[in-house]
Amino acid sequence: MQEPTTHIYKGVLEGMKKDGSRIKIAYRIAALVCFLVLFGVSYKSVGQQEKTGCDIVVLGDSILGQYRSDVSIPWQIGDILGKTVFNGALGGTSMSRNDREWSVGYTKDCLSVTALAEAIATQDFGVQQAVRSRENATGYFGVTIDSLCTIDFEEVEILLMGAGVNDYHAGTPIYPEDDDYDEYTYVGALRSAIRNIQEAYPDVRIVLMTPTYAWYPDKNLTCEEYNLGGGLLEQYVDAECQVAQEMGVEIIDLYHDFYPHEQWEDWQIYTDDGLHPNEAGRALIAETIADYLKETEVEE
Repeated sequence: MQEPTTHIYKGVLEGMKKDGSRIKIAYRIAALVCFLVLFGVSYKSVGQQEKTGCDIVVLGDSILGQYRSDVSIPWQIGDILGKTVFNGALGGTSMSRNDREWSVGYTKDCLSVTALAEAIATQDFGVQQAVRSRENATGYFGVTIDSLCTIDFEEVEILLMGAGVNDYHAGTPIYPEDDDYDEYTYVGALRSAIRNIQEAYPDVRIVLMTPTYAWYPDKNLTCEEYNLGGGLLEQYVDAECQVAQEMGVEIIDLYHDFYPHEQWEDWQIYTDDGLHPNEAGRALIAETIADYLKETEVEE
C-alpha cells in the first residue's frame, strides 16, 4: 500500500525540478522540513489516543457536513436508527485529490475522502494532523480529524461515503487513463477509497451516496447544463453507480428521481441555494438513507 506521505514528497520534489528559482527551491525545502517536523510530532500524539466505538461513520462534503448539530443529516440518521453516528464530512472537500503538484498552501487533498480512507485503513493520520491546523476556512476541521483518529474501525458497522459535487465543480476528470486507481480522477479515487477500506476492514459495510440534483441560480443554470470542464453532474453520478457495481458495494442514488426539478423554482423546495439542503432537504436525505439502511440491514 502506498505510504500516506508519498503524494507530498513527490509533489514537492517534482516542483523543485521544474522551478529554477533558488528562492522558490529554498522555500519548498523549508516547507517540506516544517511538514516533516509537524508530521512526526502529531503522529506520535495520535498513536497515544484511546480508541472509541461507533456504529456508523460518515465521510463527505458540505452536503452532509455543513451542519454539526442535531439538525445535521448524520445526526438525524443516528436518531432514526438508534445508532451512534460520527460526522466526518468536511465542507469543500472532494472524493479525489486535485493538486498533482502539491502547492504548499493547498491542504484539502489530504482531507479528501480518498485520503481519509487511506488514513483510516493504515491508521496513520499524521498528514491530516499536520495540515489540518493550516485549514482556516472551517473551524470544525481540526476537532473532526482529532475525533476521527480515535475511532476503532473494527467496531464500525457502516461507512457512508458521499462526495462528488466538488469533483464536479473542480472539473476533475471522471475516468483515469492509465492507472485504474488514479486518485486525481473521480473514478480512480472512488476505487482507491473502497479498496483501502475493504482490505483493512473487510467486515465494514460500505455504502456510497450520490450527489443530489443541483441548481445554480446566480448563473441561471442547472446541473444538466453547467459543465465545468469534467462533464455534467449526472455523468459523475453514473460513474459512481458503475464503480459501486464493479466493486461490490452498495449505493444510495440521491440524484435520479429524488429532488423534483420540473420547474426552475423547484430548487427552493429542498435547498437553500440550489445546492445545500435546507431543513426539509436534510430531513428528506436523512430519512431516505435511514430507511435504506433499515430495509437492507444485515442480520448478524
